[in-house]
Amino acid sequence: MNDLKFAFGQLFKNLGFTGVAVLTLAPGTASVHGAVYDWPMWRGTNHDGISREPGWLVTWPKDGPKELWRASIGTGFATVSVSQGRLFTGGNSNQTDTIYCLDSETGREVWKHSYACPVNIPQERFGPAATPTLDRDRVYTLSLEGHVFCFEAASGKILWSKQIAQELNARPPRWGFSGSPLAQGGLLILNVGSAGTALDKATGKVVWTSGRGPAGYASPVPFSNEGQPAVGIFAADALIALNPATGKELWRHAWKTDYGINVADPVFVGDKAFVASNYGKGCGLIQFHGSEAKLLWTNNNLHAHFSSPVFINGFLYAVDGEADSGGESLRCLDFNTGQVKWTEKLPAIASLMAADGKLVVMTGKGELMVAEARPESFKLLARAQVLGGRCWTPPVLANGRLYCRSAQGNLVCLDVKTTKL
Repeated sequence: MNDLKFAFGQLFKNLGFTGVAVLTLAPGTASVHGAVYDWPMWRGTNHDGISREPGWLVTWPKDGPKELWRASIGTGFATVSVSQGRLFTGGNSNQTDTIYCLDSETGREVWKHSYACPVNIPQERFGPAATPTLDRDRVYTLSLEGHVFCFEAASGKILWSKQIAQELNARPPRWGFSGSPLAQGGLLILNVGSAGTALDKATGKVVWTSGRGPAGYASPVPFSNEGQPAVGIFAADALIALNPATGKELWRHAWKTDYGINVADPVFVGDKAFVASNYGKGCGLIQFHGSEAKLLWTNNNLHAHFSSPVFINGFLYAVDGEADSGGESLRCLDFNTGQVKWTEKLPAIASLMAADGKLVVMTGKGELMVAEARPESFKLLARAQVLGGRCWTPPVLANGRLYCRSAQGNLVCLDVKTTKL
């Protein structure tokens, strides 16, 4: 039945029904007249870390939401993409990456593909960091070492693949390629090279590329530059705006961080871009106009190690603090001024998403927290220990289910539906 549901969902998407409200004729996800709140790529459909799903359960029993299923997927930090009853993610075991397609409701394996990918990084539990990107009937993935795959989503058939780092002689950053692929028009845009690379989605052919220097770790972010499509590449030493069709640079603003570690995605709002990095760098707000970009302000009110902020009603909600430093906190900042509105101490470094006016936070020690997204003060709504080990991957809410993973490769699906859809 899930195969039928997936096929119908792809048919509707190909006919032009896109976004969060996609009709489905199969039971188990939504009624014929209901909305489907899928999460088909890193940071969701709008690339902002915010789900538009309303009415999910925030009052939990002591032990937390009901666990529906659990799977072992190998080490790594990739989160999940969910669409039409399917879940896509990846992990590494014995120097081998595996891309998984699971039934999102049961955890049943639908298909998988494995390939050799030695993890030559001086830290445990590394594996895929980039999240699979679902675009219509295809799934795109990027490995730490630069393996790019295009799969047929329904079957797992490889439509094309390549080792992009070797092809371009582009150096992976120290911790490997981590930015999730961005499907934009007919292109697949990657944070590979000094300022990004674009491939033809259909064939994998290189359309444009930048220098060979090490990339940043953030994912490419689409935005509007004076009404024209643009993409932001948070490179190792700058935020760079590009024309996505040609790769032509529109503007750049230097943002140098120790070790070139720019990880958290930039947040674009109107003609402004917010950036934040760790290792003493802090945060800043950049205003852009045409081919120019200037820094409006910078301060040390937020040091984003890897978790990308979310923007809600004029305020940023983000995690501050260096991993394992003991100084981690959840913070609310005024977007326009950088002023801290409130700070809440966390037991460990964390990552987050937002949904229905609420923050969904996963701490580095596997504790799941839900709080109101409001600038007046921190208000906790629920918390529960749902995983163990290191948990740096942001949770994903999709169709009444929360998906959380640990770096060791434990993936758990939690039931947060308030009513049967």
